[in-house]
Amino acid sequence: ASRKMPFMRPRNSILPAKMRRILITKTGKEQKMKHSLKIGICFGLTSGIITTLGLMVGLHSGTHSQLVVLGGILTIAIADAMSDALGMHVAEESKNNGVVSEIWESTITTFVAKFLIALTFVVPVLLLPLDVAMAVSVGWGLMLLGVLSYRLARAQQITAWKVIGEHVVIGISVIAITHYVGGWIDSALG
Repeated sequence: ASRKMPFMRPRNSILPAKMRRILITKTGKEQKMKHSLKIGICFGLTSGIITTLGLMVGLHSGTHSQLVVLGGILTIAIADAMSDALGMHVAEESKNNGVVSEIWESTITTFVAKFLIALTFVVPVLLLPLDVAMAVSVGWGLMLLGVLSYRLARAQQITAWKVIGEHVVIGISVIAITHYVGGWIDSALG
């Protein structure tokens, strides 16, 4: 017989304790994060990190313009967060077995997570020279991705370094590809 495991144990949560207290519901003796919230948070954070970094690096490589990079971040924070939230909404609806309120929880949580994480990349671009801001942003994004991956691995009780490695390699691949594409566009069309 398979052992029934709790969806998420509080000590292994992907979220800090303060935020976890806000998003946790109590069911009997066991506490667990609502599945709809976990999906939205994990998707929004991951997409916010990878998409924002990819766009930033590509725009920087192609234009070296602070204004263009800043505009790209704000565009991602608004338009892509809304697009991802709608995508999450439609994907959850397509399962034909979801509770409407939980579908909306996933939708809203996806938007908020992606919007807020994308906005964190504005700070270094506004405060630092662009080349330094890019390095800081890449470091920040990869660190966030690593922490999220670690917490996911711990919550699933699997080897953390494999999950971290897989996710960080994908992140670095996106960064490298968009860097070269931005440079190629600059040299071919600039």
